[in-house]
Parts: sequence; structure tokens; C-alpha cells
Amino acid sequence: IMRLFGTFVFLLVLYLLQGSNASLVRLNNTGYEDVIIAIHPGVPEDEKIIEQIKNMVTTASTYLFEATEKKLFFKTVSILIPENWKENIQYKRPKQESYTHADVLVVPPTISGRDEPYTRHFMGCEDKGHFLHFSPPASLPRKRLKYFPTGRALVHEWAHLRWGVFDEYNEDEPFYSSKSKKIEATRCSTGISGMNRVYKCQGNSCITRNCRLDSQTKLYEKDCQFFPDKVQNEKASIMFMQSIDSVVEFCNAKNHNREAPSLQNKKCNFRSIWEVISNSEDFSNTVPMDSPPPQPVFSLLKISQRTVCLVLDKSGSMSGYNRLNRMNQAAKHFLLQTIENGSWVGMVHFSSSAYVQSTLIQIISSNERSKLSEGLPTAASGGTSICSGIKSAFQIIKERFQQTDGSEIVLLTDGEDTTVRSCMDDVKQSGAIIHLIALGPSADEAVIEMTNVTGGSHQYASDQAQSNGLIDAFGALASGNTDISQQALQLESTGLTLTNDLWMNGTVIIDSTVGKDTFFLVTWDKQPPSISLWDPNGILMGGFTEDVVSKMAHLSISGVAKVGIWTYSLQAKVSSETLTITVTSRASNSSVSPITVNAKMNKDINSFPSPMIVYAEVQQGYLPVLGANVTAFIESKNGKIETLELLDNGAGADSFKNDGVYSRYFIAYSENGRYSLKVRAQGGKNTATKSLRHPLNKGAYSPGWVVNGEIEGNPPRPEINDTQTISESFSRTASGGAFVISNITSNSLPDLYPPSQITDLDANPNEDQITLTWTAPGDDFDVGKVQRYIIRTSGSILDLRDDFDHALQVNTTDLLPNEANSKEYFTFKPGNISEENATHIFIAIQSVDKSNLTSKLSNIARVALFTPQADPSPGENHHNTGVNISTLVLSVVGSIVVVSIILGITICILNMKRNASRPRTGF
Repeated sequence: IMRLFGTFVFLLVLYLLQGSNASLVRLNNTGYEDVIIAIHPGVPEDEKIIEQIKNMVTTASTYLFEATEKKLFFKTVSILIPENWKENIQYKRPKQESYTHADVLVVPPTISGRDEPYTRHFMGCEDKGHFLHFSPPASLPRKRLKYFPTGRALVHEWAHLRWGVFDEYNEDEPFYSSKSKKIEATRCSTGISGMNRVYKCQGNSCITRNCRLDSQTKLYEKDCQFFPDKVQNEKASIMFMQSIDSVVEFCNAKNHNREAPSLQNKKCNFRSIWEVISNSEDFSNTVPMDSPPPQPVFSLLKISQRTVCLVLDKSGSMSGYNRLNRMNQAAKHFLLQTIENGSWVGMVHFSSSAYVQSTLIQIISSNERSKLSEGLPTAASGGTSICSGIKSAFQIIKERFQQTDGSEIVLLTDGEDTTVRSCMDDVKQSGAIIHLIALGPSADEAVIEMTNVTGGSHQYASDQAQSNGLIDAFGALASGNTDISQQALQLESTGLTLTNDLWMNGTVIIDSTVGKDTFFLVTWDKQPPSISLWDPNGILMGGFTEDVVSKMAHLSISGVAKVGIWTYSLQAKVSSETLTITVTSRASNSSVSPITVNAKMNKDINSFPSPMIVYAEVQQGYLPVLGANVTAFIESKNGKIETLELLDNGAGADSFKNDGVYSRYFIAYSENGRYSLKVRAQGGKNTATKSLRHPLNKGAYSPGWVVNGEIEGNPPRPEINDTQTISESFSRTASGGAFVISNITSNSLPDLYPPSQITDLDANPNEDQITLTWTAPGDDFDVGKVQRYIIRTSGSILDLRDDFDHALQVNTTDLLPNEANSKEYFTFKPGNISEENATHIFIAIQSVDKSNLTSKLSNIARVALFTPQADPSPGENHHNTGVNISTLVLSVVGSIVVVSIILGITICILNMKRNASRPRTGF
């Protein structure tokens, strides 16, 4: 089965970052409704998988109910069946449910043997995650299922996804020096007992030995692992190792281990899991149930062919700013290149009323694409009646399918409509998905509610044609339900307004993961430009198809385009000409996953002065791509563009270093209204890498159990190198959708933004000194330079956290801050710690900007004041031969007893002989 999985690369990744929270889950009283579990198209058809999913969720619901003090359970769950599975009378048609909104993805392992479930969560503490990744239960070896129960694992991952908590183990820091002056395994609670051992097997022979100290870290050596006792009494914690039979609770304030260097402590400011969970919105109005919860109710929904109706505004306002022609260019590109084969597509025009331009036709060849393109509106006049357009779209969909469930409406409008709410109930009851493309600064914002309630996307394009925003917006509407090999990936999207210099020159990189159906599109505003395009071998390409009416030209490369750098040169014929070029391509073949970039903001709606965060995820399949150059372009409604370099450095807005998610704060708001986001990612040859490390936020791997004093090892995880170099250059662009800012004032305001929190403070002792390293924050979050740093130390981690201002301050007179995102180094000699019985020095930093605004307290670094004690008696190597430890102990004790008896008898005999040889005396 694993080999078969390896042949499938239907990696549905383009949808993973759409919307701040794509989940449709809602909590009704104490039951979670509308949970979506999607079976990946790459999973071979097997109805047993559906039953295994049902069993997993049912078991998880009971476990979750008990773990949340009888408050929460799974109530209704939809299982999405891939389109390529056979029809079944039990399978119904989805409504808004889609892969885009999946809470759980059942996906073949990306790398053979890497089958631990994990949560894609790259934000902060208490922020919801994006989806859970489970391997099909049928693909897991029985031995792994035995120690990795899927129901319990689902609850572990649900806590990551729903409540934004983190693991209580740490593979990078598996041990720490505790205040008891011993080396402890990173875990919660410390009541979980076990042994620290080096355990290695070759064939059927396994060697166990005590762990040795590492001379550098003063902790255990790299190969040392913690083996929990199989039989435990401790109930916490699910976020450490839910596979321990006795574990049925989350750590709370009483039993939480604040000493351990777990991600939970680092990301959630040393709060326990239960403290974070109970503070979530799920617990705000819930009370314990008196009786056990009902079993989950499952719906089986099968993905069907895509149905899309374009609802295009041709009102009078569309005649200005070249809007009508730009809409036609973008819609034509969508029809010619973006919409997938097999899809059903219709078209409606609307102004004061609606007109059905085309009933639904199925895209089978280029003929249908051309026919639809010919029906785009040619003139603009009249008012704006959005509801008439939507109702007409529903009508033509029902004519073909009798229902609108799961259909998609792509609504483009540039104006306001005071009657738009009149059809809101119809939209909610339709089961259809509304995607909004807002064009220009006056597009109706009331329609945003339609996209929210139906699970659609919100795109925006300004009137600045050189931004190419309208083509980007349509390009972002590729289906999330089709496999990646059918989706058009955007390699380039750029434009210029040419005045004096009439040349627009550039290059496009086509890497080996793409190249099929490569499509070059050039648009202009006034006159057709001269177009020259050379392939990587310097051969001049001809054959551009010119559409003078729509002012666009396109070229489709037959077969698979050559890998390498393609060069283009566009020459405008008149001054003040606006030219754009867009290049898309599909996966080159089904054996290699293409590199993708996905972009989003942390919020869809925001109010000044609250900051926002830009996220861009660069992946190949589900593997993060590191070392890319990633740039965000944020455009306001009037066309002002802010450019941000995004970073994957684990500092500032970036939660995790080297996870393939590139982030940055955005605070350069210029005006109220809509903004659009576009991201460009580029990788140079041998500078970008794929991360092969096990992902964060996953169920803990248990190397084995301690049973009767002996280690029973579990199947080992495959040894995998950390990274793999990408040996070629690549480039991608992607739209991140639209967001709305309000409450910006024109009045001059004081400095509102403090430096960002330092999250990567690290401390290393060197004789009697301590060297600190961290990433510099900026004057305003991660921009600029701070004025100074305040460094304080304490012997108590909680005192330092809760009363930082009164802790011992370090002299930082000679510490001159660097620019944001550069590395800071500082060495100091610690003063005397006032706390009695202190075993560690704890260190934290605050940054201060020019307006005397201070940052949040940094993460807390620690330095031990002692050399921790290792486990006693290093012991000799011994082989596990199957001899029970109890038998061995009894044998040893028995031998000692026998020897003692023999020695006793011998001593008695000698004494008797000695006494017999002495003369007798009387009284």
C-alpha cells in the first residue's frame, strides 16, 4: 500500500491558507457541529477507511468529553469522499463543505514512515490552527496503531487546532536540569515515571545502557531517550503522551511543569494547557453535562464536478478606469487557463437587471473555453442589481442539476447596491458558495457577509492596471477540490506603466516541477506592443494569439516547457502605456509535487491601530521550503503599494523558525477600506532547501515502554536527514485575498507601536560569564531600531515573569542595539541571586523604543548554577535476551541466600572444632 501511495501526488495545498480561519466548525451548546474530515484523492479507494474514521471520531468524542470535564464532544461530522471513488447511494452532494474548509485531512504520508498525525499551526498561543494531517489508518502498521491510538491522537491534535496550545515534550530539548539538581525528561506532569536510557537494536539483538553526560550541554547525550513506564497512575497530560493508558487529562495549574523547556511553556508564557483551554471561547458559556454525550452523527459527502457561474457587473460605472476591458481580460484568462477541465461553467451579466449570457456548459476542450470567452460583456450601462445577478445564476444551475448545493458563484462588482441584503436569506439557504471580486474603491462591502456565511473567498483589485490585481484575483479561484496536477500555478505576475522608457524586460523561471500547459499572457491599455520571448536555449518563440478587442495576447507552450530561464521583452508603441505579463503553468508530471506559495493575512477585518501579520507558506507537497526570498505587496484601495520582505527566522511575527512559513507585521495603513495582498517567492539554485524534519505540533513518538524494569522497544522511526537541497531556481506568485481596515484617522497620532517581543533569547554559560543571543526587534514591532534593552535576572522563573521590574538589572550601558532582524550578542557577569536555594539564573529582556514604549517580556532563558546529576551507576552494556527481570532478581537473591547459608554452616563447624580443642574448666 505504501508503494501505491507513493505514486499519488494529488497534494491539495493551494487551499491551505485561504481565509483567516477556513473551518466551518461551530459549537452548539457543548457539541461540535460541521466538523469536516476530507479523504485525500491520493488515498486508494477502500470503504474500510470510512469505518475507521468513524471509529476514530467516536472514540475521540468520549475521550474529549472526559478530558474537558464533561463539557465538549463531537456532534456532527462530514466525511468528504474523493471524486475519483465510485458512486454510492449513501454519498450525498456537499454544500459549502469542501477541502478548503477541511478540519482533518486524511492523506498518504509525504515521506515513507512519517505517519504521525500533526497540526498545521504556525501562529501564536491561543490562535487556532489550520488543519489536522492524519495518515489513513489502513496504512499504519499494527504495531504503530498499538502504541498510537488514533482516537486519543485526534484529541491531542484537536487541542492544537481548536485552542492553540502546544506540545509538552520537546524533541530539540528532550532533557533539562531541574531545581532538584537532577536531569529530567521534558514532560508534563513530572509524575509520569520512566527511565532515561540509550537503547539500540540491530537485528533481533538490542543493547540498553545508562545515559552519559554531554560535556558541552551538561545534559544527556544525543542518543538518550525517555522510556515511560507502561503502567502508570498519573492522569496528565494528553499534550505530552496521550498513548499512556492512564493519561486522560490535560495538565492544569496545580500539576503543570513550568521548569520543562516545552513549546507550551515557551509559547504560552508558562501557562498550563488547561489554563489556556479554559480561557477559550469554547468554554465561555458551556456547563458540564449530566449524562454521557450521544455518539457522533456522520454524513458521507462525495465531491462532484465543479459548477461555476460567472456573475459579471456591466453597470455604467464599469465604463470608467478601463474596468470593463480589464474584467474581460481577467475573466478570459480564467476561462482559457484557470478553470479545470470537466467543470460546468455558465455566465450572467447584470446591471439594473440580469441577463443570462450562457447556460451551464461542460469544459471538455478549448472549444468550450473559447465559446464562453466570446460571451463577455462589450458595453457598460445601467445601475447595479447584485441580487438579480445571483438569482439568475441560481436559476441556470437548477436547470442543469435541480439544486445549487456546492455550486460556486464568482461575483465581480465595482459598485454599491442598497438592495443587496434582500437576497441574503436566499444565499444562505442555497448551499452555494459566493466568491467576491471587488473592483475599485466603491465595490459594495455588504457582499462580504455573503462570502463569510457561504465559505467563499474575498478578492480585491484596485484601478491601477499595472498591479495586475484583477488577473491575480481570478487566478486565485482555482478549485481546492481538484488535484494539484490540474491546477494552474502562477509563476509571474507583474506590470509597468511606461512613459519615457518604452521597454519592459524581464525573465521567468520554469523549474522541473512545472512546465505543462505553460501559458504567457500580455495585456495593454492603448496599442498592441511588440512582444519577444526567448526560451532557455535562446530560441525566439512565435505564435502569440492577439485579441485586439480585449487588448491581450497569449501563447500556450505545447507539451512541457523547457526548464530554465525564459526571457521576455515588451516594447510599447505609445507613451504612458500600461503593460502586464502573467505566466502560469501546471505540474510537469504526476510523480513530482510542484513548489507552491500560498498567502494570507491573520485577519480579514481589522480596526486601526491593531497590527496585522502577513503569512506566506512555501512548500513542495507538504514539505516546507526554506531559504526562499519572499516578498509581500499590499495595495490599498487607491493603489498605494507597501512592500514587505517576509522572514522565516522565528522572531517578531514569525512564530517558528524554518517551518516554511514566512511572516511579517503590517502596520503601514494609509487609508480605510479594502487592501489586497500578493506574494512573490523566489528560490536560487542550491540556496533553497526542503525541510525533511518531523513537523511540529504532532503526537509524541514513544520509543518504547518500561515493563518490569525492562525496555520493550517500539518500531523505530526512519532516520531522515534534516534538509534536502533544491538544485534549481524557481519563482511563484500568489494572491492572498482581500482584507478591510477601518478607524484610520487623518489626525497626527503619537507613536502607537512598541518593539516586537523577543522570542528567541538564548543563554550560554562560559566560565563565570553568560553570553546571550537574540534577534533584534524594531522601533515599531519589527521595523527600525530600538533605543535600548533592559535585561534582568532572577533565581525564580515566576518572579521574573510576574515582577520583572523588581528583578536584578544587568548593566547594558555598552549594549548598542542593531537594526531589526539582525543578530544581537551580549556577554555579562551575573550578579548575586537574592533568592535562597536558587538553582538557576533566569534571564529576560524588554526592549524600549524612542518614545519609551516597551515591548512584551521576552521568552525566559535559563542557566544552571550546578552540574546536574546523571542517573547513578553507568552500568555495563547488556543484551535483552527475553529473560524476565523478576526472574533475574529472584535468581540473584536466591544465590545470595544460598551462599549466606553455606557461610553460616561453615563458620559454625569451625567454631565447634575450636571449642572442642580448648581445656574444660569448672566452678
